[in-house]
Amino acid sequence: MRVERVDTEAAYEDALGVRYDVFVDEQGVPEDLEVDEHEESATHFVGYDAGEPVAAARLREYEPGVGKVERVAVRRSERGEGFGAAVMDAVEEAAAEEFDELYLHAQLHVEGFYADRGYERDGEEFTEAGIEHVAMRKPV
Repeated sequence: MRVERVDTEAAYEDALGVRYDVFVDEQGVPEDLEVDEHEESATHFVGYDAGEPVAAARLREYEPGVGKVERVAVRRSERGEGFGAAVMDAVEEAAAEEFDELYLHAQLHVEGFYADRGYERDGEEFTEAGIEHVAMRKPV
């Protein structure tokens, strides 16, 4: 798998396609929530397997010194193959260049994935876009 920082419109469309497949089509997140006001200021990532986009994520400043990891997605047919870990490796490597800490909202069913990467729960469970989440943090 190859993960790259998005720097072309085509790569952005690839990342967005993965996100739509996972969040809008699979999980029922409203389209107007999936693409928000942070799209242009965020750094986007897309992972490819054999030239096909299979994973995506974005990173943005949340507050001074803290980056927020968002929109981490792996196509259903590709889950369990290490693509989520690969895209998170790229996000965390990029984050280390400009942030001291990472923050994210993990869907409850993937909380363990982030905990295994060193993220710790930060607060109580909450609902976002109709899906149960928990906030998590990790120093970088």
